[in-house]
Amino acid sequence: MRFSFLTTEVKPERAVLVGVEWRQSSWPVDRSLDELERLADTAGAVVVGRLTQRLERPVPKSFIGSGKVEELKSLVGRREADVVIFDEDLTPAQQSHLERAVGEPVKIIDRTALILDIFGLHAKTREGRLQVQLAQLQYLLPRLRGMWSHLAKEQTRGGIGSRFGQGESQLEVDRRLIRNRISSLRRELKELERRRAVQAKGRVESDAFRIALAGYTNAGKSTLLNALTGSDVLSQDKLFATLDPTTRAYTLPGGRIVTLTDTVGFIQKLPHGLVEAFKSTLSEVLGADLILKVIDVSDEDRHRHEEAVDRVLDEIGAGERPSLTVYNKIDLLDPEEVGLLRARMPRAIFFSARTGDGLDLLLDRLCAEAAANDRLISADVPYREGGLLKLVHEQGQLISEEYLADRVRIVAKVPARIAGRLERFRTE
Repeated sequence: MRFSFLTTEVKPERAVLVGVEWRQSSWPVDRSLDELERLADTAGAVVVGRLTQRLERPVPKSFIGSGKVEELKSLVGRREADVVIFDEDLTPAQQSHLERAVGEPVKIIDRTALILDIFGLHAKTREGRLQVQLAQLQYLLPRLRGMWSHLAKEQTRGGIGSRFGQGESQLEVDRRLIRNRISSLRRELKELERRRAVQAKGRVESDAFRIALAGYTNAGKSTLLNALTGSDVLSQDKLFATLDPTTRAYTLPGGRIVTLTDTVGFIQKLPHGLVEAFKSTLSEVLGADLILKVIDVSDEDRHRHEEAVDRVLDEIGAGERPSLTVYNKIDLLDPEEVGLLRARMPRAIFFSARTGDGLDLLLDRLCAEAAANDRLISADVPYREGGLLKLVHEQGQLISEEYLADRVRIVAKVPARIAGRLERFRTE
């Protein structure tokens, strides 16, 4: 061949993972690094090595011991790594020290930076992108120090121009620009939150029973939403495949209309800044009549995943909301194991959103939950109240209906919100 072709394929970054086994931690370091590897894969990196150390507390200067830093440098060289990802949060000083110790051009990042990068890749709506940008800038602000050190060094040379403090001045300019951008993003998000509140108020006034899907990332929430409603929400076997909330109407067996909202997935060590930035999105959970906590039953860490979900729900103020824990992905387990789990937890709901097995049991339970606070009422409703009659048909269980000259006489079990609106037409 006379000509050789240049490839345009982007080579994935080669990553080394660093984890610490804490003496008091119930989360094994190997399992935590497994999850970190999945995060790295979602971000497009290939993991080429791991390094672990057992510690009681972080080393202030370098997070890991000096011997491990040398071991890390050697491992990075042997594996030709481009990036080192720590499974814990690093301080700006620790990150800077590690970058000098390992040497350029290798990047040193922590778990929070990796998750922020993934959120940046997957945020699709304007609100989602603004929320991610806010969290990224809040993360970047304390890490600006040193970026202009090459200018600051000129101050030590003396002579003309050495008294202006170029480096520090530029650093302050950058900080001011970032603070201004953070303030601007917060104002924009406040306005979007106001609009979201108006939309949410409309859903409340529709009297539909509201169900929010919450759970560990990749537990199958989007797959469940698609299976029930026939929608096409993105569903992939990757962490944080979907970030933006999606609400769909669904008619339960028996005719009652409910709304189902898919929310961002949770994870161990979810950065606090992200929880803060996404609070307006997670407000969908706060306004729900029922939180459906979806757990991947095939994952050996499912109990820790449940704890992580409960922890985030508590953090956003939804810990006391009515909830139901259900177990997805039984198709990934041996049928005998599924039988043992059902025998051990007879009241739990086990299903597969992908195959549909067990969804009928889930729907029966949702019907029961939606009707739990219904009230039996008899009323003579004038024909002019056609909208109210429609709500009774959509949201309640009609027991009898008689058409009279100027009104409809009904006996029905309806949600408390609709019963209140029927009260003025109530009959004995």
